[in-house]
Amino acid sequence: MSCSPQQAQAEKLTLLVAENSTGYFGVSLNPGRSKPYQARVQRGGTKVSLGMFATAEEAALCVARSPEGRAVAAERAAAPPLSSEEARQQAQAEKLTLLVADNSAGYFGVALNKPGQPKPYEARVTRGGKKVYLGVFVTAEEAALCVARSPEGQSEAAERAAAAPALTSEEARQQAQVEKLTLLVAENSRTGYFGVRLDKPGMPKPYQARVSRGGKQVGLGTFATAEQAALHVARSPEGQAAAGRAAAAEGQGAPPAVPSGASLKEEGTVPPIKVEVVVKEEEGSGGRPKRQRTL
Repeated sequence: MSCSPQQAQAEKLTLLVAENSTGYFGVSLNPGRSKPYQARVQRGGTKVSLGMFATAEEAALCVARSPEGRAVAAERAAAPPLSSEEARQQAQAEKLTLLVADNSAGYFGVALNKPGQPKPYEARVTRGGKKVYLGVFVTAEEAALCVARSPEGQSEAAERAAAAPALTSEEARQQAQVEKLTLLVAENSRTGYFGVRLDKPGMPKPYQARVSRGGKQVGLGTFATAEQAALHVARSPEGQAAAGRAAAAEGQGAPPAVPSGASLKEEGTVPPIKVEVVVKEEEGSGGRPKRQRTL
């Protein structure tokens, strides 16, 4: 009997992926044994062993055949599909990278297999020299998120990050223009940019990008230049929301397609987007703030 992903497809089963050392739900690794992969499920409040197997896929297939595995697969299938934007936001929340690639889907590990079908995008990774099927999805971004959650996706992201050259200040500005993002300027920041601080002067990557998410400060990484850190902030949902508020304050309805320095308070209301515009709040009569603009 073949215990491969193809066998799971033939039986209309799903090898459930998970964020663990084996990459599969219900499968654990016990090194040093001839059959190092153990399949287990939660049954009646206790862990039940389903057997030991030579490969992770064989163990995952055993889990998939169990009532518990089928129940988890049904629950996951019932979950509403993520839109492209929701998948990007979820990746941000989980600090994952949707890896781009030069293919029909635009993402690493994602193939457009069934155009016109409800779930045309397939997620796959290479594991142990074999192609492993991770599922089908409505959008390419949702499939890319599934890949990003896998051990292979995280390993690929780490390799790319280590090999990626740092962007110069000018390259970061140009990239912001290409992506139609705004590098938001903050007048009360030592770096000059919203969400960017000079954390480790003298180090190769002294600038830290961070945003406020769920009431907490979340680090987005460290960078060689303030502009590269600002670009990372601009890509985040929080940075895009700040740019949108700045544009709305000016009555534009959308941020400009150039990184034009919107000046704002780091902790306060985002003022209009203007090149070299500094907005300050001063107290007016009756204790109400009044806004003055210096060009």
